[in-house]
Amino acid sequence: QVQLVESGGGLVQAGGSLRLSCLASGRTFSNYFMGWFRQAPGKEREFVARISRSGGNTYYADSVKGRFTISRDNAKNTVYLQMNSLKAEDTAVYHCGANLSPVVTFDYKKYDYWGQGTQVTVSS
Repeated sequence: QVQLVESGGGLVQAGGSLRLSCLASGRTFSNYFMGWFRQAPGKEREFVARISRSGGNTYYADSVKGRFTISRDNAKNTVYLQMNSLKAEDTAVYHCGANLSPVVTFDYKKYDYWGQGTQVTVSS
């Protein structure tokens, strides 16, 4: 079992920045591939970014490439999402997920554990 707690969301103006954090507890954090997903009202949860166990490989949705950066600190059991140049369309609840499988997936249904999410609102 892995428990995930996100933090760092808030209200920001378009063009601004936020850094989200996701603190993991329970099983060995470094065994898990980690991802960030987001869900806007009335929409399905969508992939944002994924990072490998060591942090050496990262993947991004086209909509955030060049603006968002995923990273992790295995000593602190934490994964981060640095979000720059935010747009109104980035408004959503952001969730981190943990995935044991090494198969790269952007499908939220394949992730094993989830946090409760943190709200990001970007005003235009």
